[in-house]
Amino acid sequence: MKPAIEIKENIYWLGENDRRTHLFENYWTLPKGVAYNSYLVVDEKVALIDTIEKSMMDNFIEKIQSILGERQIDYLVINHVEPDHSGAIKSILCRYPEITLVGNCKTFPILKNFYGEQSRIVEVKDGTTLNIGKRELTFYLVPMVHWPETMVTYLPDDGVLFSADIFGSFGTLDGGIFDDQLDLDYLEEEISRYYSNIVGKYGSPAHSALRKLSGLKIDMICPTHGPVWRSYISEIVAKYEKWSCYGSDPGVVVVFSSMYGHTEKMADTIAWYLAEEGVKKIRIHDTSKTHPSYIINDIFRYKGVIMGSCAYNSGIFPTMDTLLAELENMRVKDRYVSFFANMSWVGGAIPRFTEFAERMKWEVVAPNFEISGEMPASGQDTCRKIARAMAEKL
Repeated sequence: MKPAIEIKENIYWLGENDRRTHLFENYWTLPKGVAYNSYLVVDEKVALIDTIEKSMMDNFIEKIQSILGERQIDYLVINHVEPDHSGAIKSILCRYPEITLVGNCKTFPILKNFYGEQSRIVEVKDGTTLNIGKRELTFYLVPMVHWPETMVTYLPDDGVLFSADIFGSFGTLDGGIFDDQLDLDYLEEEISRYYSNIVGKYGSPAHSALRKLSGLKIDMICPTHGPVWRSYISEIVAKYEKWSCYGSDPGVVVVFSSMYGHTEKMADTIAWYLAEEGVKKIRIHDTSKTHPSYIINDIFRYKGVIMGSCAYNSGIFPTMDTLLAELENMRVKDRYVSFFANMSWVGGAIPRFTEFAERMKWEVVAPNFEISGEMPASGQDTCRKIARAMAEKL
């Protein structure tokens, strides 16, 4: 395990790497693992900023004791109650029974649901400060990024922002913990996949949070997952600015569901003509093979989306329907879209695709294209028209 690491004078990282969990929130895949970050600020008073997932609490408490010895923790600041950050609270309360929990008015009802009623609490509001000696903690509420009680904690003299899930990432911290110690190219997809699948639905609250925090002098960002940011702060903030406004790049995501290869052939044909039209960033996904988190991530990245499905039990293919439902829940905005489908003896995909486009308010750039079985020679021309219409929009 990594030791506790002093990131600034008397400010410590207490995180843990998790390479064993396969699914984050029992849904999102973790091929590169995930890190849980907690922080300790030692002054005349001691403040613990969030905890970690409960399966790693033994190492976590050992790290705290390696710094404090028998000294007590005065405050536990709860920026976010989700159990991957609050899971060690019961162990902390057992080891440090005199600790005072710090949160906002929405923190404690949720905390009670998970861990029972707490008597030693301090309720803070937006802009509230808490003096711990030479340092002051300042709290800013950022609701719905991505839970209603979420807040961030700021140390003005140090320029340190403890940002909860904002600016987080999937992926373990291999070797170092700071952005300039890690291979950010290796983590790039995990950073964007984390945003698109965990924070992405809440683009408007995320954008409001960025506006609220924009006036702060920030020398270090300490999220609850992923790297501690100190050298590439402007870069990660710029990414969040773009993503929170649903900004995109001029590329196309071609997504298909196919049982016997006919619909896949249509997808490949459209992609071929996209390339002929000069589109370089083309991503093709099979909904039966690719986890939705990767498809959603690419749809957050790229402006164009072309979706196709075979019919299944007189409806759309189940894995495509799952993806559409996820996207409807995510509320991704401002994309161009086109649809193709394959029916054996009766259709089923096009009505669901049409409903999806109406709900999402995405602009449909070409007429729906549906065939039965093997694509006829005339279908080549229709695939070309779909590709050309999308390329012209981009």
